[in-house]
Amino acid sequence: MDASVALSNENNKGRLLVVDDQRNMRATTALLLRAEGFSVDEAGGGEEALALLAQRSYDLLLTDLKMEPMDGLALLKKALENAPSLQVIVMTAYGSIETAVEAIRSGAYDYITKPFKDGELVYRVQKALERARLISTVDTFAGEFKERHGLTALVGKSAAMRDLTTRISRVATSDATVLIEGESGTGKELVARAIHALSSRNKAPFVPVNCAAITESLLESELFGHAKGAFTGAVKARRGLFEEAHGGSLFIDEVTETSGAFQSKLLRALQEHEIRRVGENTSITVDVRVVAASNRDIELDVAEKRFRQDLFYRLAVVTLKVPPLRERLEDVPLLAQHFLERANARNRHPRRITQAAVEHLMGYGFPGNVRELENLVEQAAALAEGEDLLPEDFPLKKARGPDAPASPIPFSPAGIVTLADAVTEAERRAIQVALERLPDLGRVAEVLGVSTTTLWRKMKRLGLKTSGEPPPEAS
Repeated sequence: MDASVALSNENNKGRLLVVDDQRNMRATTALLLRAEGFSVDEAGGGEEALALLAQRSYDLLLTDLKMEPMDGLALLKKALENAPSLQVIVMTAYGSIETAVEAIRSGAYDYITKPFKDGELVYRVQKALERARLISTVDTFAGEFKERHGLTALVGKSAAMRDLTTRISRVATSDATVLIEGESGTGKELVARAIHALSSRNKAPFVPVNCAAITESLLESELFGHAKGAFTGAVKARRGLFEEAHGGSLFIDEVTETSGAFQSKLLRALQEHEIRRVGENTSITVDVRVVAASNRDIELDVAEKRFRQDLFYRLAVVTLKVPPLRERLEDVPLLAQHFLERANARNRHPRRITQAAVEHLMGYGFPGNVRELENLVEQAAALAEGEDLLPEDFPLKKARGPDAPASPIPFSPAGIVTLADAVTEAERRAIQVALERLPDLGRVAEVLGVSTTTLWRKMKRLGLKTSGEPPPEAS
């Protein structure tokens, strides 16, 4: 029986099983823990404990190490075989520290040496239960999502994420093109992969391409392919990504980072379901579901003639918005535990995240979204001195005031700022300065050389404070 079930019981702070073959020690320990509000059962040995563990769910097993005929180490191993998420604290005499360390290696959460102070025992029990709650929440959501959708990549229990996963499951069964909107680092590619995994195309390839990472001159060849000799360096014919994705899904990320000429060719491919390799005159039929994404306000780009309106409508048959992490901070504990478990699987020294560290993270705005949280957790797992990750293991950037930008200029893996992000940051700063010096939006728009409609939309896209309602001509 899975120990995580016990955490759903709201009538107590946690269900504990205390195991010790010394009756007085066992009774005293149980009495102390009951006084703290815990529900406590007792067992006088390993066999009795295993029988209780088979009958009901527990959040924590607190066991002595030196017992006969079954010692605490054997009990620990058998208990975790049946309930892997059970938290275990072993009690040991001062001279048995080596055995306690062996217990930790076998899966125990912690150990405490006898004689111990009452406050120390309660503190260690509370920390173990905090970890149990984090793991239980992650496992519960992952299990529900896996049962309903067949994958666990999207982590979160917030209303925004529940709505997103519901919409993903609905649109995945169709063949409609999908436009995914969201800030950098929110997980747009994960959404695209979820759509593919839940679709009837999931046995065929999922092919991603990032338009911002490929020069304009190579992008057409990358997607549509080219003939031998089509340009310098084309020593042989090459299939494009549309052909590679035949029967499956093509994910076109940062689709707004393309030229008008390329957009025309992409529109034709979507309309006609055929492509033409660079340097060839014949067309090739392709069966591809296109999912596109952008971290910009694509409707604003359409209004300002930077993106073709007809292509926008072709892509945005269904639009999905991925919320920034600052709007779903209740998902931070789940995500942090998820990333830590992945880091622990790679690292030699497994870490545990403390409740204080989780609360520290939940007080942060995460301008870099989920990607920033993942980076923080991996950094802490790699550099922390102890097994427990503390608030100081997560250095957070300080905000620059109430009107600080929603996110800094993000860097590519190579450490290079993209032109699009640099332009966005420049727009944000120019608007901020004008807002500080001028009395109203009309005057700000006039000085910046844009309409009030455009200004309002830019402010909304950049996360700057607006009145909540657009100017009359913007509606």
